[in-house]
Amino acid sequence: MIFTGLLTAQETAVQRLNESPRHHEWVEVTYNNRTVQAFLVFPQVSEKVPAVLLIHENRGLSDWVRGMADQVAEAGYIAIAPDLLSGMGPDGGKTSDFPDLNSARDAIYQLSQDQVTSDLDAVADYIKNHSACSGELEVAGFCWGGSQTFRFATHRPDLSAAYVFYGTAPENMEALQNIPCPVYGFYGGNDARVTSTIDATKERMNRAGKTYEPVVYEGAGHGFMRSGETASPDDPNRKARDAAWNRWRHLLKNR
Repeated sequence: MIFTGLLTAQETAVQRLNESPRHHEWVEVTYNNRTVQAFLVFPQVSEKVPAVLLIHENRGLSDWVRGMADQVAEAGYIAIAPDLLSGMGPDGGKTSDFPDLNSARDAIYQLSQDQVTSDLDAVADYIKNHSACSGELEVAGFCWGGSQTFRFATHRPDLSAAYVFYGTAPENMEALQNIPCPVYGFYGGNDARVTSTIDATKERMNRAGKTYEPVVYEGAGHGFMRSGETASPDDPNRKARDAAWNRWRHLLKNR
């Protein structure tokens, strides 16, 4: 499935996936009579390494998100990206079974928060206990997945770090006080709907005694990690994407 408006990013991701030397596989994570499909990528290393749980955009688990998982694995970490639309597609299918972007996006917003959290918990448990994993678990997400990343950090006590890409934070102070790890934010300067919430989030996180380090990339819009991947070198989204990816890799390695 190729969604309208994502053709270039999707094609780039498919090329990366087809040419990647890393091991990719689909796994089924089953709990409470529900099965979640997840895309799993292993780095080419000999030792056990941390795992990064990737939460997709409101478009579902696209080829672009799978390509991002491959890039995380290329940086040296296990990457697992659950399809949170598993079982929600036509005939019980997943993201790739929806006819178009709008149908997948509409389905995302019909998901219950309890199911999303339970799916993420099940996949997190699966990968944390994998024989190739060191036991360290981090989470990252984009757009809708960025907001889910912040929310998951208020729920999951064993996270080592959370990376929020242009997602908003919960406003509930009691929830924020449960966050066990530093939260690193990545935002576009031309994304006022999301970026305008940063100051209030900083104030709440400070009151909760939590680490929150947001960076705003001037001139970049919402979704710059996707749109910037195929933009021209002088495009603000490309510059933001490159800077954000460099920062993310540094945090993964040196945090």
